[in-house]
Amino acid sequence: MFRKVAFTMYPVTDVKRARAFYEETLGLPPSRSSATTPWVEFDLPGGGCLAITNVTPNSPSASAGGTIAFEVDDLPALIADLKAKGVAFAAEGIESPVCRMAVIKDPDGNAIILHKLKSAEERA
Repeated sequence: MFRKVAFTMYPVTDVKRARAFYEETLGLPPSRSSATTPWVEFDLPGGGCLAITNVTPNSPSASAGGTIAFEVDDLPALIADLKAKGVAFAAEGIESPVCRMAVIKDPDGNAIILHKLKSAEERA
């Protein structure tokens, strides 16, 4: 019945500022945007899509609802890079039996999980 997640959407207050954060700070290339509606989509490596917009009545914040989690190649290096860029961290050093995580905030306070699966040896 269901095939895949079509997209994850975050409400933002300033599409231009949010787009700059996702493109320039996080390095996500936009895949689609609208000239008439403030809507920008970013296709994610390996599938999935993140959309940002201010056309919904929802207010952005950490308590607004869903959170997106990005699988990353090198979590410590990415954390260092984002700290150097002044990105706000809500949490870091989160360990589970299968992964390591950190949580950053976009300019509107939406949470983004940075996720790195542990190797099979680390999980054993």
